[in-house]
Amino acid sequence: MRVTGLRIVTLGALAAATPSVQRSPSLPVVVLPALVRDSMAAVWASNNRHWNELGDQNFLQQALGTGRPTQHEYLGCLVGEVEGDTLWVRALEAAEHLRQLQFAVTGDCDQVAHLVGTWHTHPYHADATGQPAKERGLSAQDLETFAASRDLVSIVMWDTDSLDVAAKGPAGDVVHPAPLVVR
Repeated sequence: MRVTGLRIVTLGALAAATPSVQRSPSLPVVVLPALVRDSMAAVWASNNRHWNELGDQNFLQQALGTGRPTQHEYLGCLVGEVEGDTLWVRALEAAEHLRQLQFAVTGDCDQVAHLVGTWHTHPYHADATGQPAKERGLSAQDLETFAASRDLVSIVMWDTDSLDVAAKGPAGDVVHPAPLVVR
């Protein structure tokens, strides 16, 4: 799937009645359409396409910036709505002011209508023997950043079919891992 433009995938217009200020669902269940997940996977693959060129690189070289930057993290915006006890992700948009590094990413989603959260990628990195390693799941820093944000959901992808989700409950408490349904 080729990804172009700011809007990555749209599953239809959001209802005009959708409030612009979202509230946390009473039970943070996140529903992600398979088409949106597939678009996320295409972005992940594009930003991780040189993972197999890490044979002569180790994590320290990459962390210090002395290795070849073979892949980059990506930050995207989640468009959706809250209906009852469910947070529905309807579409993805690219973050503005995107700055991609090998093990970090910055950007913002302030311009996005119906924003419910963000998602980002964790590319493979080289382990101590130079073999590709995966960072599985949201890191402690990811969760700390999410807790301090206005986002209702945070998703990380570390492989084309691997997701970890955190969501906020009605009191703003972080639920991790949050239930995710892909349809």
